Amino acid sequence: MTVLYEDNHIIAVNKAVGEIVQGDKTGDTPLSETVKAYIKAKYNKPGEVFLGVTHRLDRPTTGVVLFARTSKALARLNEMFKSHEAIRKTYWTIVEGLPKLPEARIENYLLRNEKLNKSFVVKPGTKDAKQAILEYKVLSRGERYSLLEVHLLTGRHHQIRCQLAAIGCPVKGDLKYGAKRSNPDGGICLHARSIEFIHPVKRETITITAPLPEAMNTLVEKIK
Repeated sequence: MTVLYEDNHIIAVNKAVGEIVQGDKTGDTPLSETVKAYIKAKYNKPGEVFLGVTHRLDRPTTGVVLFARTSKALARLNEMFKSHEAIRKTYWTIVEGLPKLPEARIENYLLRNEKLNKSFVVKPGTKDAKQAILEYKVLSRGERYSLLEVHLLTGRHHQIRCQLAAIGCPVKGDLKYGAKRSNPDGGICLHARSIEFIHPVKRETITITAPLPEAMNTLVEKIK
């Protein structure tokens, strides 16, 4: 686990491929428990350590995950994440092919299938469908892959993965959404590159950036 930022109110870490942010039915140790253990050991805290989960990343993705260390910070961050305006999340992703436009805004309606753990683009008005909006920009391109920077304007299940696949550019390694082959580490080339927000207590602008995983960084260098 790599700590990217910490103070008395918040802590941000760089999630690795395969880690889960919060406990689930698999029984695997979640990142939240790893961070709690780190805090308990570093600050010699007695008893239970408080840690609030403010958002999640899919198991095969990597990048910045922000946790709250106090209930006050958790409540304020939860409100900020709900608005999608007070927090700016930037993702880098390597996709198959090249989008038709060098930069664009994509708007779809997505329907989540719980059994398949997958989202689908559906027609507006479809029951239970939710509007999904993102903006992307092509940073560089190679013969087979392109590097995109993505900003989310909504927070839907598998949003980036689903919406980019819908324009014919699935995330590299993402077999669930149409990628041609898997990645050696079992992950996908989707990285939560940075997060910018107003500190919930100090009220100053904070920007936290996560370095790319080695495998993804190697590929980025090849397609520059």
